Amino acid sequence: MRVYLGSDHAGFELKNHLVRHLGEQGHEVTDIGPFVYDAADDYPAFCVETARRVAADEGSLGIVIGGSGNGEQIAANKVPGIRAGLGWSVETAQLTRQHNHAQVLGVGARMHTQEQATEIVEAFLAAEPDPDERHVRRVRQLLDYERTGTPPALPEA
Repeated sequence: MRVYLGSDHAGFELKNHLVRHLGEQGHEVTDIGPFVYDAADDYPAFCVETARRVAADEGSLGIVIGGSGNGEQIAANKVPGIRAGLGWSVETAQLTRQHNHAQVLGVGARMHTQEQATEIVEAFLAAEPDPDERHVRRVRQLLDYERTGTPPALPEA
């Protein structure tokens, strides 16, 4: 699996750990940065670029890491065609991949131990998008909205 990883200062150590760990697991890993610790760096550049790389490389996945993972996930979701979910647990990481067909996972380095975060990332990478029609239909609605700007119709009351 090709995996792109980006972080900010809060996720710097976890990102470096995951780059090594995932490489040792046989994944083709690209580190988007940062490459040096800078307590004043900003996550958007690293997370947007991570998501841009994933969007341009069909079949790849991305991991964006910060203190909480929230801002990082939001930044990745700004890239057209990307669905990023917050991996709060092994189950949420699996579900965002399975049900939402997410290609990018946000992880909070300050929210989990290194071991927990590694399990969350591994669960995301191992999960496959669920082909069930209801999940495909929902993802298609999001893609259509992104493409056209027309929201899905509200159901009749």
